[in-house]
Amino acid sequence: MSGGAGTPQKLGRALAVFVPYAWLLVLFLIPFLLVFKISLSEVALKIPPYLPDFAFGEPLNIWFEKARNFTLENYRWIAGDSLYLQSFLTSLRVAAISTALTLVIGFPMALAIARTPARWKGLLLVAVILPFWTSFLIRVYSLIGILKREGLLNQFLLWLGVIDDPLTIGGTQIAVYIGIVYTYLPFMVLPLFAVLDKIDGTLLEAAADLGANAFQRFWKIIIPLAMPGIIAGSMLVFIPALGEFVIPDLLGGKNALMLGKTIWQEFFNNRDWPVASAVAILLLLLLVLPIAIFQNAQFRADQRERG
Repeated sequence: MSGGAGTPQKLGRALAVFVPYAWLLVLFLIPFLLVFKISLSEVALKIPPYLPDFAFGEPLNIWFEKARNFTLENYRWIAGDSLYLQSFLTSLRVAAISTALTLVIGFPMALAIARTPARWKGLLLVAVILPFWTSFLIRVYSLIGILKREGLLNQFLLWLGVIDDPLTIGGTQIAVYIGIVYTYLPFMVLPLFAVLDKIDGTLLEAAADLGANAFQRFWKIIIPLAMPGIIAGSMLVFIPALGEFVIPDLLGGKNALMLGKTIWQEFFNNRDWPVASAVAILLLLLLVLPIAIFQNAQFRADQRERG
């Protein structure tokens, strides 16, 4: 009886493990292998615009013969072209600065929500995630109307008398930072709130009784306890910001040379799928590094707690 009762449980556990792995296989590993295969190909004036291409039903010896034409020339081309290096460095800078700005703005918001009476927390969290109820493109286009020379921001500053002439914000890096911070701010606030809301207030009271001032309580108690939320929020902002295309293209214009825009131009303007795929693979590898660092930090934190 015990063996029969345990069989459904074993099947349930196996299914629970199989489903996410199957999901990753179909929606990540297979597309990754296809893109990697294209990155090793050569550009061609055909459809699809690369060689070699493999057809189902061909003998394996034909596949192996075609595979001999794979080349790393696209990666060598990227390494020797300053345009791609500049795109990498610009994307890293924009993503890092945007993440830092989002953290500076999001941390006080999350802390204020965490210290708000319980009856107001739900309402404030809804206000944080409310922008997600609107289309992403609509929100970005609304920023264009706000940041342009005749937009609401310049009109408001002129009305206040802060400026005499309209500011040129649209089509600059500042507009890109504003767009990324505005768009990804909830991804920083929500993980921070989840951690800050669990901090025991008696720890702060004990530190105050021992003579710690407000800054010392914040720096030595709140920041260390909030570190998992800081890391999680930073990853949630940094990773998508690194490959962002829509915001730099619409708000930054020609002045925003980032990886996402470079990949789009190679795919659709130049029709150079192999080079675009190679850039996409390098971007993915660049994203894996912070994820691996985060996982390593989480593992060490768990080991310290258990030890």
